[in-house]
Amino acid sequence: MSMMKDFKEFAIKGNVVDMAVGIIVGAAFGKIVSSFVADIIMPPIGVAMGGTDFTSLGYVLQEAVGETPAVMMSYGNFVQTIIDFVIVALAIFVAVKVIASLKKKEEEAPSAPPAPSKEEVLLTEIRDLLKEQK
Repeated sequence: MSMMKDFKEFAIKGNVVDMAVGIIVGAAFGKIVSSFVADIIMPPIGVAMGGTDFTSLGYVLQEAVGETPAVMMSYGNFVQTIIDFVIVALAIFVAVKVIASLKKKEEEAPSAPPAPSKEEVLLTEIRDLLKEQK
């Protein structure tokens, strides 16, 4: 029973839940970026290169023979995956920089000075009374 209790404590900790949410959001973000690269960025690049479809770029290692399909090294997909990675890395870098700057601003925000203690208030009153007597 102790193992189940330990697992429950582990699974409910804030860090684990935050990590799970981050992984799910990251996976969804990766799909968005892949679609952005494949459907928005690569077509204009292909047109600029003379109507090339990057997903079809490759080098045929062995021609198709009968029912056996051709063996290809698809470097176009690889180039597209590299562009995906660069965009995801750039987006994460920017997000981390923004979050870091927000945290820095939060830490730098001047907080109100703490209220004086009862002793300080009493001493201030005594000082003021002594000044009035002079």
